[in-house]
Amino acid sequence: MTAVPRRRMVPAYLATGGRSRPGTEGFERLTVLFADRADRAEPPTELEPEHRRLWELLRPGALTVVEAAAHLRLPVSATVFLAADLVEAGCLHARAPIPRAQQTDRSIVERLLVGLRALR
Repeated sequence: MTAVPRRRMVPAYLATGGRSRPGTEGFERLTVLFADRADRAEPPTELEPEHRRLWELLRPGALTVVEAAAHLRLPVSATVFLAADLVEAGCLHARAPIPRAQQTDRSIVERLLVGLRALR
């Protein structure tokens, strides 16, 4: 008999509190979320259960918004709301995603190869 995946007890739209926009702008799917270890050892008592789950998930280290959403089994858009709330409350920190590297100039790589071959 195969295991039936559990349904979420709280629908994702309730996790956002019925809001259509998060309080903090600038969150992307690849925004890195982390909790400062010097911050509180315990989450604030006024956190909703979904906020607490996100806070506890990020205590050991950093995750992107999309990774956190996967762990919480929430849509990315709902996770953005939760993260924005925690950043505003000072419970979490957010860092912009690392930009993509620029393409390396092929002529430099070819000159490097020629130089390395000349060393033999």
